[in-house]
Amino acid sequence: MDYHTLAMGSSFALISFVNNIAKICSKGSKKLPRGPSPWTIIGNLHLLVTKPHISLANLAKKYGPIMSLKLGQIALVVISSSAMAKQDLAFSSRFIPNALQAQNYCKFSMSWLPVCPQWRMLRRILNINIFSTNRLDANQHLRSQKVNELIAYCEKCCQQGEAVDVGQIVFKTNLNLVSNTLFSKDLVDLCSDLKLELTDAILSIVDVVGKINLVDYFPILEKIDPQRMRYRTNIYFGKLNKLFGDMINERLEEKSEKSDILQVLLNHSAENPQEMDQNYVNSMLLDIFIGGIDTITSTLEWAMAEILRQPEIMKKVQVELAQVVGKGKPIEEADVSRLPYLQFIIKETLRLHPPAPFLIPRRVDQDVELCDYIIPKGSLVLVNAWAIGRDSSFWEDALVFKPERFWSLELDMRGKDFELIPFGAGRRTCPGFPLALRLMPVILGSMLNSFNWKLEACIEPKDLDMEEKFGVILGKAHPLRAIPSPL
Repeated sequence: MDYHTLAMGSSFALISFVNNIAKICSKGSKKLPRGPSPWTIIGNLHLLVTKPHISLANLAKKYGPIMSLKLGQIALVVISSSAMAKQDLAFSSRFIPNALQAQNYCKFSMSWLPVCPQWRMLRRILNINIFSTNRLDANQHLRSQKVNELIAYCEKCCQQGEAVDVGQIVFKTNLNLVSNTLFSKDLVDLCSDLKLELTDAILSIVDVVGKINLVDYFPILEKIDPQRMRYRTNIYFGKLNKLFGDMINERLEEKSEKSDILQVLLNHSAENPQEMDQNYVNSMLLDIFIGGIDTITSTLEWAMAEILRQPEIMKKVQVELAQVVGKGKPIEEADVSRLPYLQFIIKETLRLHPPAPFLIPRRVDQDVELCDYIIPKGSLVLVNAWAIGRDSSFWEDALVFKPERFWSLELDMRGKDFELIPFGAGRRTCPGFPLALRLMPVILGSMLNSFNWKLEACIEPKDLDMEEKFGVILGKAHPLRAIPSPL
């Protein structure tokens, strides 16, 4: 028996002993929500192996919209209804995955910091310099340019009769948009298959964090890191810090100020060195890359997939676009308010395919009473936005993609109406939603107003594979490829 096997066996024996003592000491002292009976040592981890959002949604049908599970040593509370999801103040802290603690990233990231003065400072910088109405208006020409480049690429594929990898081209478009907003330059050619070290490291981090890590549920294993997840993210964070450091040094050597976000952060750091050092700058750049690329990419790929499954939806939105904008003309952001059906398609996509199925995991800092139940201090809290969007007690024909439902159903996606919360709600709402709500309909509308689309390889719409790939971002398991043709 080798050292690691012996260490793992001893660890699990100790965990079992601690769990049994904890059960005896706490029995009857706290009224937890109902949930499935846990197995010895692992608790209910076996229920979350492949697609946790679906498993937990099915369990909620039996145990109710608020239920408790045991994941190793950690108590988990799952909220699966809009009414229960309104507890913002009690659940505003983050549950930080162990892998994200590498190189202290979580201590400098606005996404993972608790609500505190430093968090408010970072949020204020984002809101004023990126996502304010004035700033978004000022950068509109840049978004139009990148969308036009996407359409030009699709036009080339149209002339050659080639299929477009929808997710990949939208990803590259967003990557260049974000990189121009941050650094005033493109990072990739839309026609190139070149892999970038920066994007490879970011996507690798997202992939690692989207997997179950035993250390998160058995903290006693932290030093062992049995799945080597923190080890891997430590390498990726190291690469990113070097890349961002090189970009910062390059900018400082230029000695010419630009109007991008990097310049804003460097100026703030120079004026307030004790408030913002390079760790905060690097973490904010990474937060913007992760939040600004994958979520929009996933949503638009799902939207196109749903439209291709129901060609009548494509015809309806193309009629609307032709009447309001003009057939074949580019879509401007100012046009979107006059395109309700296009907006309904985005809403319906976010209902059925929320980018982050559990939003961002929460943690309670003290015992919280909720509907006569007690949520113990330190519990992990998941809001199953995927299940809320498919709740048949609220949504008629909940599993059917039907944009028309919003003609008679007015719901705000900004966190006001908890039946539809793809961007979260309350103080921890995704700060980038104003940009997403501007950009997504323009990209989708431009693609649909410039071309007709059909699936490659003569695939029938009803046969399109819609399997999900679970992770931090809920993407398609199989890339969507479609062929553009003239209108």
